[in-house]
Amino acid sequence: MTTVKVIGAGLAGSEAAWQLAERGLRVELYEMKPQKRTPAHSSPDFAELVCSNSLRGDRLENAVGLLKEELRRLGSLILRCADATRVQAGGCLAVDRHAFSGMVTQQIRTHPNITVIEEEVTAVPAGPVIVATGPLTSDALSAAIADYFGGDTYLNFYDAAAPLVRFDSIDMDKAWFASRYDRGTPDYVNCAMDEAQYKAFVQALAAAEEAPVHGFEDSKVFEGCMPVEVMARRGEDTLRFGPLKPVGLNDPKTGKEPYAVVQLRRDNAAGTIYNLVGFQTHLRFPEQKRVFSMIPGLENADFVRWGVMHRNTFLDSPRLLDETYADRRDPLVAFAGQMTGVEGYVESTASGFVAAVCMAARVLGEPVPSFPAETAVGALARYISDPSVVKFQPMNVNFGILPPLGRRVRGKANKNLAIAQRALEALALGTRD
Repeated sequence: MTTVKVIGAGLAGSEAAWQLAERGLRVELYEMKPQKRTPAHSSPDFAELVCSNSLRGDRLENAVGLLKEELRRLGSLILRCADATRVQAGGCLAVDRHAFSGMVTQQIRTHPNITVIEEEVTAVPAGPVIVATGPLTSDALSAAIADYFGGDTYLNFYDAAAPLVRFDSIDMDKAWFASRYDRGTPDYVNCAMDEAQYKAFVQALAAAEEAPVHGFEDSKVFEGCMPVEVMARRGEDTLRFGPLKPVGLNDPKTGKEPYAVVQLRRDNAAGTIYNLVGFQTHLRFPEQKRVFSMIPGLENADFVRWGVMHRNTFLDSPRLLDETYADRRDPLVAFAGQMTGVEGYVESTASGFVAAVCMAARVLGEPVPSFPAETAVGALARYISDPSVVKFQPMNVNFGILPPLGRRVRGKANKNLAIAQRALEALALGTRD
C-alpha cells in the first residue's frame, strides 16, 4: 500500500490526512508540535485555532456558509468536529476552540491508517506528499520550499488575533445580550458607545503605542484581518462602519440604536471566556489594557489573552499550482492551507480536502476529480490557480469568484441564495474527470 506524507497538522493538514486515510491509503502525518512551536501557537493539539474561534457565517446567503455546507456534504472531518463543538454565536458557526482541536486530534490519532510523527520537516519530501504547514511555516522549511520552486516564491502579509476576557469581569449592568437583527439566539455581549465615548476611544486607539513587528507596514496588512488600530487611523468613522457598527442592535436601556457597539462572542462552550469581535491588534499589552478598558462595560475586564500579531507567508500560487493544489511540474507534490493563498479556516479546510482527494485518485490510479466552477470549493481552487491573476493576494471565499447566475434575481440575499442552490445542485451531480 502506498504511503502519502502530509506535512503539518493544522486545519488543512488534518483534513487532508483524514481524507487520504478514509480512502484506504497509509498516511504519515508530520507535526513539529509539541517539540517546536511558533509564537502564535499554544496548544499541542491539531487544528489549533490561532485567531478567532469563529468559522464565520453559517447561512447559505453567505459564501462561507455555502462552502461549509458543501464540505459537510462531502464528508469533511473539520466541519463534523466544528458542528459537534459549536457554541452559540447567532448566525455564525463558532466553536469551543479547545474541545474542537481536541476532537480533531482524537479522530486523527485513532485512525488506523494514520501514523503521527512528531518532528520538524526541513525539506520538501519526494511525492506523494501534501505540504500544509500553514502561514507560519518554519524558517528552514520555508527556505526549502523556495529552493524547491527555484527562487523567491513567497509573498507575505501580517495577521492579528483579538484579545480574550473573562465573562464574569464584564459589567452587564452596562452591556446586554443580543444578536444583530435578532437573528438566532441572543449570543453576543454588546457594549454601547455614545458619540463622545466613541470619538475618545478612536482617538486613543489611533494614537496608542504598537508592539514592534519587524517589517510591519499598514500596506501589508490583510484586509480581512485588519488590526483595529489600523482601522482607527483610516478615519474616524471607519470602525463605526466596520466591527463597531450599531445597525440591527437596539440598546434595551434606551430602545434606540447606539452610536457604536462593541460586540463580544463566546469563545468556549462554558461561556466563561469571550473575545472582542474584530479587535485583532498588535498594540503593546499595557496599551491594550488602557485603551480597551475605555469600552463601556469593560472598565474592569480581566484579559486572559492579549491580542497578538504575526507575519503570514503564502505562495505565488497562480504561477506554481494547478486547481488540485498540486505543483504544475509534479502532481504528486501538493500544497494546502493558507500558504496557498486561501484565507480563513473554512477555506483552508477546503484546500486540504481537494488536495487530498485529488492526490488519492492519482495514487490509486483513478480519474482525478474536478470540482465544478459553480461550487464554492471549485471556485476557490480555480482562484488560486488562475494564471491571469496579476497581483495575487490571499482571499476569503466570496460569491464574486463564482460564475454569474445568468438570470436576474431581485435582492442581494435572494440572488446569493440562488447561487448557493445552484452550487449544491452542481455538487450533487458529482465531480467530473
